[in-house]
This record gives sequence, C-alpha cells and structure tokens, in this order.
Amino acid sequence: MRPHHHRGHPLEHPDEPPFVVLTGARGLGKSAVLAELRDSYQGHTPVALVDCAEEQFAGPPADRPADSWSPLAQALLVLAEQLAEPVTGAGRITFPRLMSGLVAVAAGGWGDADSERIRREVERILLLNESGSWITGLAGRWAGKVAAKVVAAATGTGPLVSGAIEATLESVAEGFASRRHQKASVWYRTYPNAGGNAQRGLILLSGHFRAGGTSREHAERYLVRALLADLTEAYAGVLPRMQRLGRPLVLLDNAQSAPGPGLVAAVLRDRAEGIADQVAFVAARRGEGREELRSAVRRELPEVARRSDWTPDATPSSRALLLALPPLSPDDTLHIVGAACEDAPVPPELPHAAHRLTGGNPLGIVLLAEAAAQHLPGASALGELLTAEVRPAEDRPGRSGRPVYEALLDRLVPAEHLEELTVLAAAHDHGSACALAAELLPDTFGPASVRALQTLLAEEGLPAVPGRFVGDPFVRTLLLLRLHLRDADHASWRTAHETLIVHYTAAEHARYRLHHELALGLTESAVAHLRDTFPTAAPGAWLRTLRFIASAPYFHAHDAEGRDFGGRGDRRAAVALGRTDAEHPVPEGADAVLHLRIRRLLHAVWQLTDPLVLPDPQVCDRLRFELEQLSNLRPAGNALLWRASRDWPAAALAGRPMDGPDDPDGTDDGPDDRSGEE
Repeated sequence: MRPHHHRGHPLEHPDEPPFVVLTGARGLGKSAVLAELRDSYQGHTPVALVDCAEEQFAGPPADRPADSWSPLAQALLVLAEQLAEPVTGAGRITFPRLMSGLVAVAAGGWGDADSERIRREVERILLLNESGSWITGLAGRWAGKVAAKVVAAATGTGPLVSGAIEATLESVAEGFASRRHQKASVWYRTYPNAGGNAQRGLILLSGHFRAGGTSREHAERYLVRALLADLTEAYAGVLPRMQRLGRPLVLLDNAQSAPGPGLVAAVLRDRAEGIADQVAFVAARRGEGREELRSAVRRELPEVARRSDWTPDATPSSRALLLALPPLSPDDTLHIVGAACEDAPVPPELPHAAHRLTGGNPLGIVLLAEAAAQHLPGASALGELLTAEVRPAEDRPGRSGRPVYEALLDRLVPAEHLEELTVLAAAHDHGSACALAAELLPDTFGPASVRALQTLLAEEGLPAVPGRFVGDPFVRTLLLLRLHLRDADHASWRTAHETLIVHYTAAEHARYRLHHELALGLTESAVAHLRDTFPTAAPGAWLRTLRFIASAPYFHAHDAEGRDFGGRGDRRAAVALGRTDAEHPVPEGADAVLHLRIRRLLHAVWQLTDPLVLPDPQVCDRLRFELEQLSNLRPAGNALLWRASRDWPAAALAGRPMDGPDDPDGTDDGPDDRSGEE
C-alpha cells in the first residue's frame, strides 16, 4: 500500500517480504521512522508498534509467576490487541489460535491464584477473539462466560491446566459455528507429540513453556506461528482479499532487547522452513546485529528507495534486510535550524557548525536547533548552546529545562555506564583507559571492565576509530564536556589529562602527550615539537600530527599562563592572527620566524577544528597563508602542504572536518593496544 492512501501498490516480493531491520546507534531516527510508518498506515491496514524496551516487557506482573510469563508472550498479546483494531473497509481480526495458546500458557501459573486474578487474565486474552459484533457487548459477555468456565475448572479438584484448556476449547467451539473458528480450535492438533488431539497439544505447549530454556523457545515459536496463522486466515478467501488491501504491518522498536531477538528469530526460522506469512515486519535495533543476523542482506537506506533487490538464501537470517540509516545532510540541518528558529537571527555559520559537531545526528541537530530558538541571540556559539538549558518540544508543559548536553547524553549513551564513559572518553586505547580508570574510577572497574565497555560501545553501534576509546566524535565531545563540568574547579578534567600526560612518556607517543598538554592550555611543548620536526618529518605525517595535537578539546578560556578557568574569551584567534607575537618570547636558538609561524598555525588549527566554535573567516585566511608559506620551505613536500592550504580553510568554512589531503578519512592509528595491560 502507498502510505496515507487506501489503494494498492505493486509488490516487489509477492511471495515473501523481507524482514526489514533498521540499524545504527542511538539518536539516528530509527524510532521516528517507525512512528512515521505507523501514522502512514494506521486505519488503512492492521498496524502494531511495540517498543521492546518498555517496562511491561522487563518482568512479569507482581502477582504472576515467572514460569507462566515471558517478554515474548506478553509482546504477542500486545501486538494482537493492536492488530485486531478495525480498518477502512474491514472489521476486527480475531486471533483464536493465539488466544488458545496464551490461555494455556497463563493457566500454568494459576496454581494458587484467586478467581478474580484468573478472570482478569483470561478476559484480556479472550478479547483477542472479539469479532466486533454489532450486538453491543455480545463478545464481552461471551468472554465473561468463558472466563467463568475457566475459573471453575482452574479452582476445581481436577487437573488445573487441562481443565482450563478444555473449558477454553469447548467455549470456542460453542461460541462460534463458522468453519474458520472451528479450524482454529483444532490447530494445535499438529503440535509435536499431540497425536492429533488439540487439547493435548495445548497441554504440551503449556508444559514446554513452564520448563524454560530451549523448551520455552520451542513453545514461543508456536505462539508466534499462531499469531501469523491467524493473520493469514484473516486475508484468506475472496471477500477478505477484496476488503483488506496491503499487508499487516508489525513494527518493533529496540529489537535488540527481549522480546525482540526471540520474535525475530522465530519469524525468520519459520520462513526459512517454508512456513509462509504475508506480514510486513519492520524492526529497529541498536548496533548492526552481526552475530544474530550474520547472513542478512545489508543496504544503505537510499539504496532501497525504489527497489531492494533482496534475495534470500537457505539460512534464516538471510530473510532479513538490514538498512543503515544515513546521517542528515548539511542542507537537512539548514532546514531544521531554520524551521525551529523561524524569525530569530541565526548566525549564517550555525547550521553548518551544528552539522559538523553532530555529524548529521538527527537528535543532536533537533535539540541544538531548539536550544538556538530558545536562546538566540544571547547564546550563539555551540559551546554556549550545549550548556544552555532547553525544554524539548515534546516535553510536557511546566517541565523544567536542563542543559542540552545532559539531555543528549541521556539519549545517546547507556545511562548505567555514563560515569565510566565520561572518564574514559579522554582515552585513546585500552592502556590509556586503564590508566584513567585506576585514577578516577572505583577499584572494581579494572581492565576486564574496560574491555567489556568497549564491547558494549560496539554493540550499541558506535563506530570504532583507532586512537579514540569513544569513536563517535559527537558523543565523545559531549562526554568530555561533562568531564570538564564534573567539578566546579575542573579537578577531574585536569587529573584525567595529567594522568595521560604521564602515561604517554614514550617518544613514539609524543603527539598523544602533547594533545593532552594542549587540552590543559600548555602550548610550548607542542609548538617546539612541530617546529623541530618540520624540516625532517614526512609532510603527510607532519600534517597528521599537527591535526591530532590540535584536536585537543577547549571548553573554557585559558589565561596567559595556560591555566584553564571558567571565564569567557578565546585567545586562540588572537594568537593565530599574530596579535600576540610581539609579547611572546622566542626560545633561545630557535628560528624566530618558523617558531612564530608554527605557533600561529597550531592555534589556527586548534580553533578551526574545535567543533564548538563557529569558523572565523579571518583565521581561515591566516591558516591558508601560514600553510602556503610553509610549503615554500619544503620543496619536496610542497604539493601536500600547498593542497592543505586550500583544502583545510575551505573545509572549516563549510563545517567539514579538515581531512587530508594525505588521508581522506582522517583516521589516526592509535598507540599499541598492549600498553598498560600488565
């Protein structure tokens, strides 16, 4: 079906649709896509949306035993309740197969239950079989009669589970005379070892469910199959096919959490075994699912705008089509900021700078745009916007605001690991992370915990970048800002960088040591290193070192002695433009012209690569000039230096990273990962 329209559209896969899975890290818009799909098709075709991270799937209700409840069984009930709703041109869908199976599962926990609890649980499940009769209350009264029979059977002297199941099947047979419902009442005859007896099949299902482990997984697969069989039945026959256009749509958010993996695996396995269904599944999960869905077809979302060209093989996971959501473009960012700010005076560089900071992360762009709308023109720098309080548009009226960076971290990183990630964001590899953990985290957080946290970041879908413990630049910036603001006097910030300065003592790790010195405002060693290595280092390596050292974070101004303090102001532009040359003493024996040029260049790159500062055209011009002059001093490396003099200023003004020209991806090889493991 076309979205928002009650008319058909040719099917690319008429026999079996792919199980679509949206992948990626937090904040990329996966939930927004599912919400848009639900809104597009609701009322036209049966639609259900379940968020697997909701509290209702975390554990059984207080009065229900764990052996008669599971996240997957609960999800099937919730999905069926939503799918049952009437749509244009067709009435409610009934779920007699699923209803019978869920009653059998629930009956396994009624050993010491009171009759009211049994009645409450039974009636909710039985309403899945409500057909929406025009006779008001008929289905509800029928459900009440069935519940009364089940309660009587469950509280009697006979076998509890078999009595409840028998009462349910008898009531289904009595209440519905249609062939469709009669077929559904005997569907469990084919359950393994049922011997053609539906009641025995349901008793076995209940026992397998209570047994847990792989036995429960077996029972849950049959419950999923029951849901899909009921949906298939609803579309069977001439009249239903005329009334119901399209396919039922099932949407699963946070499918990496239970009940997601079990439901996905059950559907894929049945499809691989030839048990067909026509349900359109779209799930969203964090990470790439490489373990669970190793044979899945992988595409970028733009690649499937017209056709998916998806063809499965014999493996269950090949029935899945994984789609990575792309980041937003600079133009998208421009439109989002413009729409949020309306008549507010937006600095022309702000949208591009916001895109550079966020890397196109939709959540980051939206919250920054809302912060700009609420604080412009008072706060225009990205650093000021991140620390400004914002109340997101979707929040309830009267709810107090909170700093933007906190609101973003709440939704971009696992809350249970926020403290550890705040500290380890300054690290580059396992060894440096262990050094930080030993200094700033509890003793219980050791090398094994560091490894586990790295694994978690990969599972969350955050990129692995050599030389960065937290690979995503946007998330890393937010965590470092939180580390900087952790104490009023920035004590944790200083301790973290001082720890890493001591950690990186080897000559081959000089750029890491200088990077952390620069983060504390100490520039002399960095200038000296770049000055002394310029004549002999390979130009490409020298440019990478310059860029890496100058990528040091800068959240507050530094005074003349290099101390970090809480005031306003940014001396980097003044240094880059040569306004402090006269007052700066050149070290004895150093080439004064080269020394001052390197000093100006370092501060220019430091400011222009700062994701929190809008690019200054004057500093860009100075960067171009300084690199151009350096290219004249190295004839052999003239091409690289001259190319950088053109590419870097243009990238800064456009809000792009200063990549290349020698390494277009801008990655950096980290230090030896074996360091610090003893």
